[in-house]
Amino acid sequence: MAKCDFCGKDVKFGIKVSHSHRRSNRTFKPNVQRVKAIVDGTPKRVHACTRCLRSGKVTRAV
Repeated sequence: MAKCDFCGKDVKFGIKVSHSHRRSNRTFKPNVQRVKAIVDGTPKRVHACTRCLRSGKVTRAV
C-alpha cells in the first residue's frame, strides 16, 4: 500500500523516456513507512510518508 494516511500522497503515473526517446509508462511511488504513531491519543500502526515524519505531522509512539 503506497498511500500516506496523513497527507494522502499516493502513486502517480508518468512516462519513462529512454536515451533514444522511446517512451513507456512508469509509476512514481512515495516513500511510505509503516510506523507506530499516536492517533487520537492511542498508539496505532499507520502508513506515513517520510515527508510527514520529518516535518512533525506524525508523532511517533515509543
